[in-house]
Amino acid sequence: MKWSFVIQQKFKAAILLGGIMALIVGGTLISRYNVEGIDESFSSIYKDRLVPATTILYLTENLYRKRLSLENYLYSEAQQSPAHVRAQLRAHDRSIDSLIRLFEKTYLVDEEAKSLQGFKNQIGQYAKLEKQVLALCVAGSFAEAKQLFSAPGGNTFESTILNLNELAGIQSTIGKDLVKASKVNVASFGIISFLQISLAIITGLVVIVLIRNSQIVQKPRTNSNKSQYFNLN
Repeated sequence: MKWSFVIQQKFKAAILLGGIMALIVGGTLISRYNVEGIDESFSSIYKDRLVPATTILYLTENLYRKRLSLENYLYSEAQQSPAHVRAQLRAHDRSIDSLIRLFEKTYLVDEEAKSLQGFKNQIGQYAKLEKQVLALCVAGSFAEAKQLFSAPGGNTFESTILNLNELAGIQSTIGKDLVKASKVNVASFGIISFLQISLAIITGLVVIVLIRNSQIVQKPRTNSNKSQYFNLN
């Protein structure tokens, strides 16, 4: 009877310990998944949000430099040659094209892709307007060139800058969402770690109870032997 009791206790303990081990293994896998999610979120913040944000800054700088180059040509007393101004504008256009290609290599959400396409369209329109302004200057129509640069040109330039601001706002919004996702993963990782520690403590307590039960079962056998020896005497 004592041995059957011990076997039953060990069987129950084995089931309990097996369940605890399964929970610990499952928690470890979930923790690993959370850590990978945190790593992906931070990588995405750098590759897909910080890099585009920096790219937007350089795009804005090139646009303003283009605007200033043409403005200096139109309103400065020291007249430059149209070929020199055209070369400056082409250099900025090449820089803008390379920056756009860099932007397109990052992960783009639907709203971001639409906004970027709108920006590319605005860039194309503004480049055509610059060519028209230079053509008028070559023809000697500086007054018309200044008017075209000021009114339609100013509106197109402003729309282009607003498009960039919209892209920057999208970067900020998505970046905040990634940070929130990282915080959720960190909180989940903390909870699972706490549960694993609790399960480890429970496992230790189960082992202690098993050892104690084993001692309790063995003690009566010793006492009975002693009583038999006493009766024989």
